[in-house]
Amino acid sequence: MFAPRTTPWPLVALFTAGYLPPYLLPTTVGRLDTSLPLSTTQAGAVGSALLLSSATAGFLLASRVQRLGARTLARLGLALAVFGYGAAALTTAVPAVVVGAVVGGFGSGTAMTVAATRIAAEKDPHRASTAGLLSVSALAGAVYLTVPHLGRAHGLPLAAIALTALAVWPLTGRLPGAAADTPAAPGTVTAPLPHRRSGLVLAVTVLCWSLAQNSLWGVSGRIGLTQAGLGDATLGVVFAVALGAGLVGVLVAGALGPRLGRAMPVGAGTVLIAGCIAVSASATTPTAFATGEIAWNTVYPVVLSYLIGLAASLDARGRWAVLVGSASSLGTAAGPLAGSVLSAQAGYAGMGMILAAGLLLVAAPLTAVALHTAGRPLLPGAIRRRGGTPAALVAAATGTPSGAVPEVGAVEQPVVEIDVEAPAVAVQGAYDTAGPRQSVAAPGSGTG
Repeated sequence: MFAPRTTPWPLVALFTAGYLPPYLLPTTVGRLDTSLPLSTTQAGAVGSALLLSSATAGFLLASRVQRLGARTLARLGLALAVFGYGAAALTTAVPAVVVGAVVGGFGSGTAMTVAATRIAAEKDPHRASTAGLLSVSALAGAVYLTVPHLGRAHGLPLAAIALTALAVWPLTGRLPGAAADTPAAPGTVTAPLPHRRSGLVLAVTVLCWSLAQNSLWGVSGRIGLTQAGLGDATLGVVFAVALGAGLVGVLVAGALGPRLGRAMPVGAGTVLIAGCIAVSASATTPTAFATGEIAWNTVYPVVLSYLIGLAASLDARGRWAVLVGSASSLGTAAGPLAGSVLSAQAGYAGMGMILAAGLLLVAAPLTAVALHTAGRPLLPGAIRRRGGTPAALVAAATGTPSGAVPEVGAVEQPVVEIDVEAPAVAVQGAYDTAGPRQSVAAPGSGTG
């Protein structure tokens, strides 16, 4: 285990390697479209296949990390990422590029599964996930600034992902192996998932939430180039600045922590994202496009960090964190293809309105899950009769292990109203010696 209140850098690095492919999706899909004999829809389908493979790894490995060992799985995932993305970057044969992207995607998904599982077991999962989002945003921004100056080859973003996985490999030595994991308590190996209803609602809504985000993200490069009139280098600068704004958003989320609860950041943030998507998709000038993209990327990682923390709070073993993350990956996977189809049928502006409306619909159930599992923040002077939230907030602030503090829904004690009658006037014989009261007075217990 890592020391309390310290950042688990191996997990942050693994998180970065696993999350980088979705962050580089616009340039990856855009370069497949322009550098290979693929249409926009076909390039979007390749991006979807990559992310679908990543999601599949999460679903297959969600419950196996502890048994197989975090170190072993992390190294396997990174090796697949290096091999798959590297091979796809070095060839121009479309079938080989597709196979390499799928293999690399499975490797990224494996790395992300290990990172999510271990982060959920941390004493402060929000801190670790925030550090991971900061890292991946900074790295993706650097790639967007650098890659346009290196040429138009399709393999440049893929090579960047492969090199990141290779750089993270040495840090896996600090992850626990199968034998080093703490033995599970009797009966916990097959213990059912807690908070099933909340977890399922969260998984479905996060899938739709990610689908909307990545439907736009997957075609943002095309919007900037064809509709807003940006050049390739200028577009890279816009994306880099947007991701830099995302760093600010993540820093704000890390500073706020649990102070606002989870419901308000998730609900209000999703509504703001809907507006940003509508602005970005309908932009016809560089200024409007840059405004929409920067505002969107400022809010998006804030909401994402709270969703990750919400999923981690549902199960200390990290199973919901991985399953919800994999559902998010499914939405991310379908995003490029959905964005390509919607934009082809309804135009970019019409696509933006459809996606914004969908986000407004999922904001309500996301907020409901956040309220149900974490409760509302305790206001000064308020008296609570339901346990869970105050203790959970104190745990998040002091570094107490999240699994040691029951949340609302984990231990729910019913409130019983007890009517107390007015005290009766004492009469002779109402008092007796201490002891059990007999249904019939014992001899001599009267006035004696």
